[in-house]
Amino acid sequence: MFKKILIANRGEIACRVIKTARKMGIKTVAVYSEADKDALHVEMADEAVLIGPPPTAQSYLLIDRILQACKDTGAEAVHPGYGFLSERPAFCEALEKEGIVFIGPKVKAINAMGDKITSKILAKEAGVSTVPGYTDIIRDGDHALEIARSIGYPVMLKASAGGGGKGMRVAWNDDECVDGFERATNEARSSFGDDRVFVEKYIEEPRHIEIQVLGDSHGNILYLGERECSLQRRHQKVIEEAPSPFLDEKTRKAMGEQAVALARAVDYQSAGTVEFIVDSKRNFYFLEMNTRLQVEHPVTEYITGLDLVEQMIRVAAGEKLSFTQEEVKLKGWAIEARVYAEDPFRNFLPSIGRLVKYMPPEESDVVRVDTGIYEGGEVSMYYDPMIAKLITYGATRDRAISHMRDALNKFFIRGVQHNISFLAALMVHTRFMTGRISTNMIAEEYPNGFHATDVPHDDPALLLSVAAFIHRRYMDRAAQTSGQLKGHERKVNNDWVVLMNGRQHPVHVDPAPGGYDVVYMDETYQVRSEWQFGYPLFKGTLNGTDICIQVERRDMIYRLFHWGSQADVMVLSQRLADLQALMPEKAPPDLSKFLLSPMPGLLTKVAVQVGQEVKGGEELAVIEAMKMENVLRADQDAKVAKIMAAPGDSLAVDQAIIEFE
Repeated sequence: MFKKILIANRGEIACRVIKTARKMGIKTVAVYSEADKDALHVEMADEAVLIGPPPTAQSYLLIDRILQACKDTGAEAVHPGYGFLSERPAFCEALEKEGIVFIGPKVKAINAMGDKITSKILAKEAGVSTVPGYTDIIRDGDHALEIARSIGYPVMLKASAGGGGKGMRVAWNDDECVDGFERATNEARSSFGDDRVFVEKYIEEPRHIEIQVLGDSHGNILYLGERECSLQRRHQKVIEEAPSPFLDEKTRKAMGEQAVALARAVDYQSAGTVEFIVDSKRNFYFLEMNTRLQVEHPVTEYITGLDLVEQMIRVAAGEKLSFTQEEVKLKGWAIEARVYAEDPFRNFLPSIGRLVKYMPPEESDVVRVDTGIYEGGEVSMYYDPMIAKLITYGATRDRAISHMRDALNKFFIRGVQHNISFLAALMVHTRFMTGRISTNMIAEEYPNGFHATDVPHDDPALLLSVAAFIHRRYMDRAAQTSGQLKGHERKVNNDWVVLMNGRQHPVHVDPAPGGYDVVYMDETYQVRSEWQFGYPLFKGTLNGTDICIQVERRDMIYRLFHWGSQADVMVLSQRLADLQALMPEKAPPDLSKFLLSPMPGLLTKVAVQVGQEVKGGEELAVIEAMKMENVLRADQDAKVAKIMAAPGDSLAVDQAIIEFE
């Protein structure tokens, strides 16, 4: 077994690999850029090596820097994590040349599966079901049209070297096909340095289901069940679970056997994933093979009891798999939610900055948090905005969902915007809870984006009662510390009005052992808690049932977060509540005459000129953000009065690009 390995990655996956290596008694080496000098993976590793400036092209993607770090530290093997160099054949070859072991598959498999066109040809030869399409290179837009018409709309245009949703466009007609080809080609060139694009049939009501495979150097290859990854936004996974609520045993076995057949065709050694698209009748088609560890691997670990990172390390060290296909048993249910630094209420704009508060839920047998950050750390503009992966487990799917809802309530993050509200809303969505999901679900259910009104609280009395509890506790403290004269003690009012969602809610609050009794609409709510002033999590019971609500006090406002719902409430006397209703509201500034940048990014194109008349839907500008092109279009007819930014400018959120008359 190896004595020391280097992790050629950063963030949560680097920390994840370090944990397993430590468990196995293996020393670890972290590499880091200047932006990551204080990162958690640097702190956790036994050694750390600086490899360059913040941009990935000058640090984490430099093969020679990684090799030098291996030589300087004596690392015998390298685990690539995912992303970065994990699927670069040149990296494997360079390591092999230096006698350093790559903890992953051999170059043959990476080469074969890294190209989507080649992989589809190999899949067909291996007897794997494939999506109807044109697997050769498309010459130009006219050629794309010709192919799309022959296949039949809708079609998917995909970058041959693509991944992560980049270089992908769905076309439903000729115009979208031509535009999609141009966008997919540009994104492919920008993200992968390879502008080849191919076309395949777009499966409607699709599910994205993947099979985890594992092979060793002794010819043993098996599958470890499936993962349902259908809940996606813009082709990027949001929620994953294992097993799938849709597959039956017959389909699972057929998909697993085909995945193994494909892996065997390329002599696969290590952990890998064969991705399928599945239609409403459980017909499945090969999508691609990822020759690396997947982000969502923890759900498979939960239901199989296996440590996939450990298995990868043992296979790389030449060990034989210690179990057979018959011994792989799936037990229980696991769900993973990806917690990102992004604002779901502003079309999921990336958010960067310092984590002023970071309090993940406590880990247990049913709750796991994979993260690479800590309170006080930075979410950098240079890297993926993932904060953590939250994974929960249960004997049944309902129990796993229940644990996830509870864990999301306890996940407290401040300093950057985050998507916990969105994740919590998905957990209680009828389609998710009943398993009626597809890769289109988020787009279908939130066609105009995600808004606070999408997550109304199903028990407002709970929020009212907790707000009344907190306010009464503040009032009781104030009465005790304001300087009392004996016989003239200050009395605290028991009757209050909670202002929430523009309505007055009268409540009566009586002290009780361990808390307060709150009377609302003739119902008594027994709220008990040891909550302390300023603590962001209100943990206690409501009528004997455990509750956990996030709470912040902002002057006179209490901001409460629970089950994805956020409420700003005020607790006032009846007189003050009546006066508050008379307060005028300040109207926001009129920005309708401006085209504003919806995200931080690079302005790559301005498609209009001063004085030009534009029509609603017409292209105005293109912004590149996170290696993806975002086309900004006019939402109504207008005339361009002024252009306020130029191609090549780095834009901030809400920065003006164009002014209209």
